[in-house]
Amino acid sequence: MKARNFRYAAWSVLVLNLAVIAWGAYVRASFSGDGCGAHWPTCHGEVIPVGAALKTFVEFSHRASSGLALLCIVALAIWAFFAFPRGHWVRCGAVYSVVFIFSEAIIGAGLVLFRLVTDNKSIYRAVALSGHLLNTFILLAFLLATAWAASSRFVERSPRINWRGQGAVGWILGVALVLMLIAGVCGSIAALGDMLFPSANLAAGLQADFNPLSSMMIRLRWIHPVISVGTGIYLVWAGLYLKRFLPVTYVQRAAWTVIALVGVQIIAGVTNLLLLAPIPMQMLHLLLADLLWLALVRLTLEVIHANNSENKVELKAEKFLDQKMQPATPVA
Repeated sequence: MKARNFRYAAWSVLVLNLAVIAWGAYVRASFSGDGCGAHWPTCHGEVIPVGAALKTFVEFSHRASSGLALLCIVALAIWAFFAFPRGHWVRCGAVYSVVFIFSEAIIGAGLVLFRLVTDNKSIYRAVALSGHLLNTFILLAFLLATAWAASSRFVERSPRINWRGQGAVGWILGVALVLMLIAGVCGSIAALGDMLFPSANLAAGLQADFNPLSSMMIRLRWIHPVISVGTGIYLVWAGLYLKRFLPVTYVQRAAWTVIALVGVQIIAGVTNLLLLAPIPMQMLHLLLADLLWLALVRLTLEVIHANNSENKVELKAEKFLDQKMQPATPVA
């Protein structure tokens, strides 16, 4: 019962963080990042601003939801030590989630205190946002790993997550994860360029991408779709290869989820480009990127768990029993 309730809570905390991230994209795109001025953690020197402007409410609501997410993750980590035994992967994932939610808060505070918000066009803002996205991806990965390891099939025995000895499979997954991180960083810079230097139409935007007088954020914008398409092709190939290499139900489901989300994300990216990145499409594009990242992390966990030596023996036994139970082919 404790493990089941923890599992529901872990997935709920993950969904909460996805909502906080999507709302953070709205804060950035709506130029509300300075809604509380250069004050943190207070808002214009007040704990709860009353009768403030709309952008102050937008920024304060994001801070409040982020604070709620932090408290939920800390509570989840404490709960993990009561619900699961020593050495269980749930404890590890929960502890790392706490580490990265605090670093997430520190980066967010730095953006405000150093005024790297609204119309700030410095390279420092691009670097800070890139670090913010990388930290967010890692945080989501550990939250997913915590919820995944709390599933009913791992209640009695912790999943076996060991990158060593994975061979070519480890390299395939490692390259996929790195490509996703690179595509995400390029996407954050492209989104910042769209926000700070909006284009009147698609043709004007494409001309600005290759204009040597344009800002660096604009001249780097074309890299994002190129890397994203290349990453999508690689992820589809990796998913198809891994589902054949490890014909396990959980691996196949995770692989198909990655492949499906690649297609949806490419459609969303093209739509975002054609519509000149309206705020709702930016939020949807970011949410789909987060979901694709989570799907890839889950595929990684399933493959690494299934590919260890002990589970390989179990897999061979299952395949042998399935073959024995199949009816014999009648002889003509």
